[in-house]
Amino acid sequence: MTRPVLIIEDDPDIAESLKFNLEREGLSTVTALTAEQGLIEGLNQSNPPVLIMLDLMLPGMSGTELCRRFRREPQTRRTPIIILTAKSSESDRVAGLDLGADDYITKPFSVRELLARVRAVLRRVSEDATKTYEDDLLMIDFADIRVVCKGTRIKLTNKEFTLLSVLSKSADRVLTRQQLLDSVWGHQYYGDARTLDVHIRRLRQKLGDCGNCIETVVGVGYRFTGCSTNNPQ
Repeated sequence: MTRPVLIIEDDPDIAESLKFNLEREGLSTVTALTAEQGLIEGLNQSNPPVLIMLDLMLPGMSGTELCRRFRREPQTRRTPIIILTAKSSESDRVAGLDLGADDYITKPFSVRELLARVRAVLRRVSEDATKTYEDDLLMIDFADIRVVCKGTRIKLTNKEFTLLSVLSKSADRVLTRQQLLDSVWGHQYYGDARTLDVHIRRLRQKLGDCGNCIETVVGVGYRFTGCSTNNPQ
């Protein structure tokens, strides 16, 4: 059975349009018109969603509350979520990412852009199943917990390796500080976000010539850009 895309949208016309266009792309779908129904479908163990498309403006339980709930549940903690909303300010986008969403699309949106975003997220899901990351200079073996830069093995602490793994598995995607803290330190961590910045700095230092593979996105978080011999470190 192909795992479906779960569409949680209270507007029946928008929900039907999303369903039609996704299924035309060969994706199976499940539609929920309320957050409560969406929660049930999202936690369906017999047919778990591969991706959740979530409207924030829902009656009853809000999409914001539902997103937080999904990120607390072990079954959906790593299920990718694309937020759909009419809110389009920078603060709204950052807030959406801080909730744990993987992407953020504002209404009205073009079908072509939406499908491209869906394909990109599903591609990342597929890549997450791989056991290694490798580019011109850097190799990360996730199963063997091993990092090699330019042929030299790099010794990292467990936290540093986990941090590098989370970043590299979301290559070219900005991860907020809160997302990284939740992924590496856990949702129950209430310490200072500066802890993350200190670990990033130490990780870059240990990676040496591969340290610039982690880019700082001022005011938001970090992005893993990889290493290339065409882009000297």
